[in-house]
Amino acid sequence: MQATRSRNCLTQMLRRQDLGQWQCRCPYQLAPSRGMTRGRSVKERSKKKRVHALEVATERWKVLSKVLTVVDALKKEEEHVTPLKRLEILRPQLGLTKPHKVAHFIRRSPHLFEVCRDSRGVMWAGLSPQAEDLVEEEARLLDEHAPMAAQYVTRMLMMSVDRRLPVDKIAHFRRDMGLPHDFRTRWVHMFPELFRVVRMEDGDYLQLVSWNPNWAVTELEKKKAALAGNANVKSNSGTPGELSLPFPMKFPPNFTSYYKFRGKVHHYVKTGNTEQFQKITYLSPYAEAKGLTPGTPEFDKRAVAVMHEILSFMLERRLVTDHLTHFRREFVMPQKLMRLLLKHYGIFYVSERGKRLSVFLTEAYDGTELTEKCPLVQWREKVLQLTGYRGSIKNLGKLGASSDSEDYFLGHDGASSDDDAILDVESEHSDDMLDDPSSDGSEMDLER
Repeated sequence: MQATRSRNCLTQMLRRQDLGQWQCRCPYQLAPSRGMTRGRSVKERSKKKRVHALEVATERWKVLSKVLTVVDALKKEEEHVTPLKRLEILRPQLGLTKPHKVAHFIRRSPHLFEVCRDSRGVMWAGLSPQAEDLVEEEARLLDEHAPMAAQYVTRMLMMSVDRRLPVDKIAHFRRDMGLPHDFRTRWVHMFPELFRVVRMEDGDYLQLVSWNPNWAVTELEKKKAALAGNANVKSNSGTPGELSLPFPMKFPPNFTSYYKFRGKVHHYVKTGNTEQFQKITYLSPYAEAKGLTPGTPEFDKRAVAVMHEILSFMLERRLVTDHLTHFRREFVMPQKLMRLLLKHYGIFYVSERGKRLSVFLTEAYDGTELTEKCPLVQWREKVLQLTGYRGSIKNLGKLGASSDSEDYFLGHDGASSDDDAILDVESEHSDDMLDDPSSDGSEMDLER
């Protein structure tokens, strides 16, 4: 009886007679109507302000990243040779889908990789003589770069809240900072005066051994001192405090600070807000930040300073954005870090190509090229010149990962079919741009 009354009551609620017709409503329509905010992805929010030159730099890095993935895999093998089938495990990192094989990818760079068949019919892949020379050169450059890289890692430990960072998280920066593969064990013996490995319940941590006040100075302070003719700049009294240095901002030549949508003006960069932001004093990234209140202008500006400092440590002044989000707690940065990066367009540039997003330090680039290139960056350019990939995907400004990535990697793009064809992305205005999915990972969640 009670079930019948409930069913009849529900039937009456779902019915409405309008102009002699019955109208049925779904249960969710019975709730009071309220406005709902529709979230927009990074791609939708930033598509109006792309920097073509930095998008080209992103595509070049993607190709290089895939090639170095194969090189690193072969370096771990005895005599740098392995059966070709064993490399199929790299398929997800190379962005290849069936039926395409890693063998097709390797054969496109005959100057770097060699493929041969033994007497039993097994296909083998190895490094070419040119690639072997490059591997030896890289090992030498990594050894030369080790003291600087160790300094950068130490300064990251100095910026962290507890003066320690998970070793696995630091490993995310290995290729971007020029760290050797065995830095976990080798560096502990090379630089015992800087840091040590501490084993904890949730993993191994790299912990700071001693505070160096000469290193508690931001890259912006160093540049200001260099312009003033002072080569040696030190932190005041060895204790970092508040800073008032403005951040360099760089916009593309055709940039406009606003756009119109449905008759309304939407600002990318408001002059008044930018000037006010630059005047705000903020704590040095190396100062104690536990007392800052999240959401305040001082908190946000210090977070910008931390991201600026970390990007300054990277070889190419560029980093995958989710690597930054891994350190929100350690570096006291906001929960919605991507919003802060997009908000300060001109200091940072977020490239939304592919499945993983990259953030650039805009001041470090002149067009598609870095203004300052260390030997390791020059070495990467040598490797890039020996790759056999030529992009022919049109419309670089389009969003998302391309479904045609296998085509240009495997030579089905209508480009030159010569094996020694190289990546043709030197012109900023070239239409023959690459458009491939990233090597790994998934698209970043803004709410992380």
